[in-house]
Amino acid sequence: MRTFDLAPLYRSAIGFDRLAQLLNDSQRSDTPSYPPYNIELVSDDQYRIVMALAGFSRSEIDITFERDSLHVVGRKQKDANERTYLHRGIAARDFEQRFQLANHVKVTGASFDNGMLTIELVREIPEALKPRKIVIDGGDNVTALEQRAAA
Repeated sequence: MRTFDLAPLYRSAIGFDRLAQLLNDSQRSDTPSYPPYNIELVSDDQYRIVMALAGFSRSEIDITFERDSLHVVGRKQKDANERTYLHRGIAARDFEQRFQLANHVKVTGASFDNGMLTIELVREIPEALKPRKIVIDGGDNVTALEQRAAA
C-alpha cells in the first residue's frame, strides 16, 4: 500500500493543508539521495544536519533559509585540468537538497570542516504561543507557566 487517501483529513481539519502536502510529497520516489546526510536531535529544541560533501569547497556551497524551508545547493566548479579516471568513486556533482522545517525552527549557524557541512537549527517558540495558566477570579489573570514554575 503506497498511497493514502487524505480526503477525510481535508474534510475535517482546517489549516493542516501543509501537513497533507508534506505527506504527499514524502511518498514520491524521486527524492535525491545525494549527498548523504544525517539529521540529529541534539536536545528537545535543537537539531543538526550533517552533510558529507567530499570534494567541495566553501565557495561552491550555498545555504538559503526562507521561512519554513532550508535549501542547500552545491555547484562544482569545472576543473581546469582534464583528467582520465580508471575508477571514479567520489561523486563531485552538483546537487540541490531541500528540507522542510516546522514552524518556529530557525537556522542558527553553519560550518564546513573536513568535507562535512554542519547546519545548526533551533526551535524558538514565541512567548505569545507558550502555554499560560489562567487563574480563576484572580487579579493578574494570565501568567506564563514558566514564571510560575520558577517561583
